[in-house]
Formats: sequence, structure tokens, C-alpha cells
Amino acid sequence: MKPNRNFLILMADDDADDQLLVQDAFNECGRPNCVKFVGDGEELVDYLLRRGRYGKPADAPRPDLILLDLNMPRKDGREALAEIRAQAELRRVPVVVFTTSRADTDIERVYELGANSFVTKPTEFTALVRTVTQLTDYWFGTVELPSLSPA
Repeated sequence: MKPNRNFLILMADDDADDQLLVQDAFNECGRPNCVKFVGDGEELVDYLLRRGRYGKPADAPRPDLILLDLNMPRKDGREALAEIRAQAELRRVPVVVFTTSRADTDIERVYELGANSFVTKPTEFTALVRTVTQLTDYWFGTVELPSLSPA
């Protein structure tokens, strides 16, 4: 992890239990305040485009990484990903599809839509903590990310 680097991960997932487990996993790996949650793809896009209740920039700070579930109500992860990649100001935000799916068709489709990674959610908590640690180490310690500030 790069020293003194604060980062924000925005996770779109409609399952409150999954949100709680992911929050617990971030707490366990020493990153308790780095993740925010939205409940579906529609809310994710509203957050990213600062619409509705996310209208003020202070209410919707730009995330450094998006964790995206695929199967959600209103707007699923595939639809949300397509909409995110259609917005010039959002294309540089890395999107990791983080889902229970292992379907080849899902994997192929999300990469076609512009996902940066596809990770299957672990079912055991210790594996979830390990995955969250690996994700944060990779995205915020190993790779060089562009500035997400408007150019």
C-alpha cells in the first residue's frame, strides 16, 4: 500500500448481508473507512453522476475503485457498467465485478463492457478477508492509477 494514501471504494450490492460481511472484511484487514455502499445499479449511477440525493459533490466523493455486483434490482451490474463506461468522466474509475457468478457468459460480457477485473465473491469469511486484502493491495499498492480529477 502506498504510504499515506487514503482511498474510497464504492460497492454496489443489493444484499445487506453481503454489505455487512464486506464491511467486516475491510475492518479485519485494517481499512474500516474506505468502503461506501449503494444498493443497486441505479443508485450507483446516481452517485457517480451526482444526481438526486447525491447532488452535492461532498455527498458523493469520486471513488477510486468500484466493486460491482451483477444481479441487482432496478438496474443490474451489466447495465450500470455500460452506463459508467459511456460517461467520459467515469471511464478512468476502475470497476471490479464482484459477484457470486462464475458463468463464462457473465465473465465475457463484463469484459466486453469494460470491466477491469472479474472476481467471484468468496463464501467463507476468511477467504473474503484475503480477497479484500488482495484487491486493496493490488489496486492501491501495485498498479499506478491515473488521477481521477477532471482533466
